[in-house]
Amino acid sequence: MKNDLLAREEDVDRQGPRESPIFSAAGASRGIAVALLTGGIDRPYVFGLATELVSKGATLDVIGSDSLDFPEFHIKPGMNFLNLQGSQRADVSSIRKLLRLLRYYAKLIRYAATAKSRIFHILWNNKFELFDRTLLTLFYRLLGKRIVLTVHNVNAAKRDSRDSRINRLTLRIQYRLADRIFVHTEKMKSELRDEFGVQGSAVTVIPFGINNAVPNTHISQTEAKQRLGIQDARKTVLFFGRITPYKGLHHLVAAFQKISAKHDNYRLIIAGRPENDCRAYWGAIHERIREDVRNGRILLRADHIPDEETELYFKAADVLVLPYINIYQSGVLFLGYSFGLPILAADVGALKEEIAEGKTGFVFRSEDPIDLARTIERYFASDLFANLSFRRQEIKEFATNRHSWDVVGQMTMSIYANLLPSPSSGELRNREPSKDSLVTKDPL
Repeated sequence: MKNDLLAREEDVDRQGPRESPIFSAAGASRGIAVALLTGGIDRPYVFGLATELVSKGATLDVIGSDSLDFPEFHIKPGMNFLNLQGSQRADVSSIRKLLRLLRYYAKLIRYAATAKSRIFHILWNNKFELFDRTLLTLFYRLLGKRIVLTVHNVNAAKRDSRDSRINRLTLRIQYRLADRIFVHTEKMKSELRDEFGVQGSAVTVIPFGINNAVPNTHISQTEAKQRLGIQDARKTVLFFGRITPYKGLHHLVAAFQKISAKHDNYRLIIAGRPENDCRAYWGAIHERIREDVRNGRILLRADHIPDEETELYFKAADVLVLPYINIYQSGVLFLGYSFGLPILAADVGALKEEIAEGKTGFVFRSEDPIDLARTIERYFASDLFANLSFRRQEIKEFATNRHSWDVVGQMTMSIYANLLPSPSSGELRNREPSKDSLVTKDPL
């Protein structure tokens, strides 16, 4: 990991200007003002990144919604939470949704025009993606803001089989308008270069921080299974997260039914909300598992799982399965690791790179229920499962070493500092040094 980090830091040095003199020896640029534009979603990533950045000396305006309103955001020095979006409830009329969205954009544009933050870091776009990618990002640039863009999905429409010329064009525009782009894998960086003509010097590969936003109490696996109505001896498989075709739940269902036809001591938990635009897909799966749900082989919670209930599912499970068909990186994988849960992952995207075979999980062929069924049985016959109570801590340490928010924060702060002009020598002489920062001369 140390070698990887050093290589990334060397890459940053080659790709951009030298570090600002206000970048301390501890890796924290003090006093950098940043607007974190969240799109009102992705609680785990927003929480992990925001809290780490303020701990390293940044001052943040977090632009969010009700769903991102963490108590910590109101008590941490340097954190200013601006709930511009408010409620995002889906059970309102289309007119109310439209008016709500227009009010939000009006507030956002007014904020941008008056914000003192010099860096605008876009984590996610808003609902009107075509507008966000083009006119809104251009507006930020015209205001003199430096744009940092975290790209979690290079082209989500392509992944979801709904790509179009206008989609690719607007993506290309936003990628060109950004001063620096963060991605989570080398494959994503290559796709930005090959598909959208983005210069490699504008792209930094940064780890996906491990989830630290979900409560993790002292509930044991036995207690978690009891609360969900699962007998302690049952071999329990978990599928967690939004239900949509590219996640391949139908392949897991086929594999599980193949196994449960031979063995009665397997259980499958499906916990997640079906996406609104895949009702036919979910309807077919729901019909297929109806009997298994009725007889208790499958525990179904087809709904959004609140943070305070998430640990029940991960602690009740013996293994997490990611049967994905097409994906760049998975936050669910790191959520599983945060609970010390082994992962069975399809060989797509960069998932294989996050699995230590036989130590943190196993990899299987994508879209192959037979190989998936074989891998599930292989896992439950392995030493990893037999010693799971001891291996959980090792899995947590494996993930933390590779995906700590400390590393993410250091790399992010370094990029922020490189994007801002260095203060003049006179400014440096007049700057009063703080106890926890170190001002050094700019190397010749």
